[in-house]
Amino acid sequence: MLKLKKKDTVMVIAGKDKGKKGEVKEILPAERKVVVMGVNIVSKHKKTTQDKPGGIHKVEAPLSISNVQLVCPKCGKPVRVKAVVQGGERLRACKKCGETIV
Repeated sequence: MLKLKKKDTVMVIAGKDKGKKGEVKEILPAERKVVVMGVNIVSKHKKTTQDKPGGIHKVEAPLSISNVQLVCPKCGKPVRVKAVVQGGERLRACKKCGETIV
């Protein structure tokens, strides 16, 4: 089970962008990678097509899911996530404060 979802706020805990926060844009579960807005920016060289101009474009590249940690909405700190069952439904919860994360 992946503990991250789209639109979660995460913090990078390793690599060149360590300490940066951003929103999860895309999750690639087969590769165990995640794309975060404004983090891990790389330059892509694109050719000109009929409708799009070419040149060097800045895009977000995927990072390993192990290099990011979910930011708790209540604590505001990067935390680990635990699974909690409430009313027969499996939810995510912060390990520090116990707050459920929607």
